[in-house]
Amino acid sequence: MRFLHAMVRISNIDASLQFYCGLLGLKEMRRVDNPPGRFTLIFLAAPADETRAAAERAPLLELTYNWDPEVYSGARNFGHLAFETQDIYATCQKLMEGGVVINRPPRDGSMAFVRSPDGISIELLQKGVALKRQEPWASMANTGSW
Repeated sequence: MRFLHAMVRISNIDASLQFYCGLLGLKEMRRVDNPPGRFTLIFLAAPADETRAAAERAPLLELTYNWDPEVYSGARNFGHLAFETQDIYATCQKLMEGGVVINRPPRDGSMAFVRSPDGISIELLQKGVALKRQEPWASMANTGSW
C-alpha cells in the first residue's frame, strides 16, 4: 500500500492555483476535465516531490472543481495539509504579501498555519531544526481559527 493523494474541493480554480502554486510553490502535474461528470481534477506536487510524482503519480494534492456551484462548509473538518519549507519565515512573509492571513504565526521558528481560499487549514513546518525566534513572528498573535 502507498499514499497516492489527498483531495480538497475548491470553488475557484484561479484563486486556488494562485494560492497553492503561486504562493506555496506547488507544481501542476496534470489536469483532467470530465464533461459528463461536470468536474475538473487538478493534481499538484510539492517541488521536492515533482520528479517522483511524475514517475509514480504520488504523492499529490488533488484539487476537485465541480462545475455546478456548490457551497462547501466545515472545511476545518477536513483536518489539514502539511508542507515542509526551507525557511518558514520567508514562506510566511511571501504568503502575507500575497494577502494570506497567518492564522498561527511561526513564533517558535518551526510551525505556522494558514488557510487556503476555500478554508482548508495548511500547516507549514520548518525543515530540520527550528529557526531562531525573530520578529515580527515571535510576538504575533493568532488570528481566527487554524
